[in-house]
Amino acid sequence: MDLTSHTAHELRGLLDHREVTSEELTRAHLARIETVDPRIGAFLTVLPERAVEMARAADRRIQAGEAGPLTGIPLGLKDVLVTKGVRTTCGSRILETFVPPYDATAVARLEAAGAVFLGKLNMDEFAMGSSNENSAYGPVHNPWDLSRVPGGSSGGSAAAVAAREAVAALGTDTGGSIRQPASCCSVVGLKPTYGRVSRYGLVAFASSLDQIGPFARDVQDAAAMLTAISGHDPLDSTSIDAPVPDFAAALTGDVRGLRVGVPKEYFVEGMDREVEAAVRTAIDTLRGLGAEVREVSLPHTEYAVAVYYLIATAEASSNLARFDGVKYGLRVDDGDLLSTYKATRAKGFGAEVKRRIMLGTYALSAGYYDAYYRRAQRVRTLVARDFRAAFGEVDVICGPTAPTPAFRLGEKTDDPLQMYLSDIFTIPCNLAGLPGISLPCGFTAGGLPVGLQLLGAPFTEETLLRAAHAYEQATDWHTRAPAL
Repeated sequence: MDLTSHTAHELRGLLDHREVTSEELTRAHLARIETVDPRIGAFLTVLPERAVEMARAADRRIQAGEAGPLTGIPLGLKDVLVTKGVRTTCGSRILETFVPPYDATAVARLEAAGAVFLGKLNMDEFAMGSSNENSAYGPVHNPWDLSRVPGGSSGGSAAAVAAREAVAALGTDTGGSIRQPASCCSVVGLKPTYGRVSRYGLVAFASSLDQIGPFARDVQDAAAMLTAISGHDPLDSTSIDAPVPDFAAALTGDVRGLRVGVPKEYFVEGMDREVEAAVRTAIDTLRGLGAEVREVSLPHTEYAVAVYYLIATAEASSNLARFDGVKYGLRVDDGDLLSTYKATRAKGFGAEVKRRIMLGTYALSAGYYDAYYRRAQRVRTLVARDFRAAFGEVDVICGPTAPTPAFRLGEKTDDPLQMYLSDIFTIPCNLAGLPGISLPCGFTAGGLPVGLQLLGAPFTEETLLRAAHAYEQATDWHTRAPAL
């Protein structure tokens, strides 16, 4: 039996019926990592001893009849989530030797659920990128075509799940960094509503935009992951004190009468024709399942990328000021204090991080704050109003996750603007704090995955999961795996 080919809910049955142990399952995934990851580059740190120890603890829980949906399931963690006693680099040289003294809340909740941690996953440095080429430790390769990117910034998380190196994984989404790589790698990626999942222990890029969410092979696993990590956390002032729904109960397979909005602004000139065809076919599938499909308008979509790259970089400029060579991380002594700051940050940060810090610092500077940052925040309000108006007419908004399939490694590294446009359909969701999900909806003639994006009103993850699950059950795209 190939223990790396199953979903978490399939493995749950095998574990509970004692057909396999968590230790056997964990060792199978560690062997898979050893075999395929030299070609993928998804893992920055592998934890074989800790993983086996956690698996043995999970087996004891299973024997005692105390297992939950994720008990004994091997998972990966994006390396932007702090883990007690385990190196956490954020894909950056400036944190190459940083070992946190505590766990992120999402990590602690997965551990409490009995999950097994295989290791920490590669990412664009400080989550800044759409291709996972900005990692200081080398790019991640797309399992479907090793010459192409896996998307970013959570490229390691998406690639690890697609390559069957982990059953599921955690990533983060600031402007599409869960959904866009999920689309590129043909897995399910879910960005929760802002405030649904605690950000405590997530190394901040842009605090008003960042969210933690799951990658999985199907919607049922994504729902189980979301249940485990959701809920109020007094350690995070932006965490919402609201009950956590039974997300699994939402997976009814029935979307009859569900109002699905298709934004005309999400089908634009220059979009890949095969992507558009696959997404329109997926919309027809939802219509065939009984959903009511209608056109909606999100008129401020065209400004979203510009707004995002002012607000996100401004917040990054503030958040990354803490990496100064004094408190933790890399320190490059260069005589006086100011010179040490400069030398540390010059050596520790990569080109894209430096670019965004400079953009953000400029946008916040005296004389430019009103013209850039304040105006961007006002337009952000208009983007959110567009969504509120649309959700007065529909229950779910449906469209492409990305305008193109995965592009070739190196194809856009010399053109930051083209790279930034990879997130044109995902960024508006973050600006408005909405939940969104990407799921497989087809392949191009060249065998590259295409993702379908569903967006919902705040705290309507149940509706999103219901629609995504119904579509998934009517298709088989999620069952396909790359040949490695």
